[in-house]
Amino acid sequence: MKRPKFQTPLGMHDILPREQKYFEKIYNITKNIADFYNFGKISTPILEQAEIFEKGTGESTDIVQKEMYTLRTKGGDLLALRPEGTPGVVRAYIEHGMASLPQPVKLWYFGPFFRHERPQAGRYREFNSFGYEILGEQNPIIDTQIIQISYNILKELKFKNLIVEINSIGDSQCRPYYKKLLVSYLKRKESLLCQNCKKRLKQNPLRILDCKNEACQKIAQGAPQMVDHLCDECKYHFKEVLESLDETEIPYSLNPYLVRGLDYYTKTVFEIYEDTPEGRKIGALAGGGRYDNLVKLLRGRDTFCCGASGGVERIIDILKIRKTADSYKTISNKVFLAQLGTMAKRRTLKLMDEFKKQGVPIAETLGKNSLKAQLRIADRLGVDYTLILGQKEAIEEVIILREMKTGKQTTIKLNKIVKELKKRLKK
Repeated sequence: MKRPKFQTPLGMHDILPREQKYFEKIYNITKNIADFYNFGKISTPILEQAEIFEKGTGESTDIVQKEMYTLRTKGGDLLALRPEGTPGVVRAYIEHGMASLPQPVKLWYFGPFFRHERPQAGRYREFNSFGYEILGEQNPIIDTQIIQISYNILKELKFKNLIVEINSIGDSQCRPYYKKLLVSYLKRKESLLCQNCKKRLKQNPLRILDCKNEACQKIAQGAPQMVDHLCDECKYHFKEVLESLDETEIPYSLNPYLVRGLDYYTKTVFEIYEDTPEGRKIGALAGGGRYDNLVKLLRGRDTFCCGASGGVERIIDILKIRKTADSYKTISNKVFLAQLGTMAKRRTLKLMDEFKKQGVPIAETLGKNSLKAQLRIADRLGVDYTLILGQKEAIEEVIILREMKTGKQTTIKLNKIVKELKKRLKK
């Protein structure tokens, strides 16, 4: 066949009609889960000021130094095709005064991104991602919920043998000391490092820990581990995240060398893989973590944040092998779940999974501690029922069901609440 004169640029691809069903399937699932967990959709411009990514993502990262597509406008502004989603979402959060809204603000997105890197399996220069961001909440339960959301999306897409790799990279209190230890160790091995990592040793030594070069990986395995040098606050935060993950029964493994390639991460970082031959070949299907400094870095005020994103093409590459594409219906909330105390919040994560499996829409504000504030939100949402789970109820394995129209309250066994609510909602 004669080679066509014009072709798509290297690393970019057409999405043909026969492939659209995969994109629609992933979009429907991500939207339904966003609706279930009460995330609002946000669409940011494909072109942003390059400085947003230089400041946010990090000037020494591969994305900024090698992979970002930039252009100079006629007016002299330096713009970039967005290489990732979080800095643009944070810019919108600051620009539109979202800090004055009830916190946390929960946002999600789905769309194209651009990176100038070598095309390979699961990697394109134009690619699509979905992402979820929770801005304005410090509670470590939010980290677990972001992991749970990412995990649930992949489960609904029929992925099996999923594993969450997780680590804590500390914060501005403990990371500087760890960096000194790491650099001291790596300098003794400098001659064995690849050329990229020799540069990283001066600019961003943490990135050496996830280098894919075999020699660098061997060196990294003997390096000091960040989890051994966390400050008390980071240690407590990470412990809470892991204990909440235990409650959800999501399989995870500690990876002390996981750092993610972006400078804005603090404390929790994670990636989700499918532990199959094709899954390991493709790489991480989703990943993210906490980024408590990014809003301030982009000239906003101190704001605690956590988020994650997933690679659509990577997921589709595996779905194509399995030839699966289903349709999904949207959902709306008729039930609100209020919770008080650490034990109740942890039980809430598992309970919400049970409601989701049974197709019962439910709303919540996991980061809120005041019952009054939660009931006010339930009123605003116009739900039919509010469930109240406190420390006492969690211990006694019961939950309070409140009828919002009448105010009548009934105590029900925790293991019977899903069935009871399904019956009431049918009426």
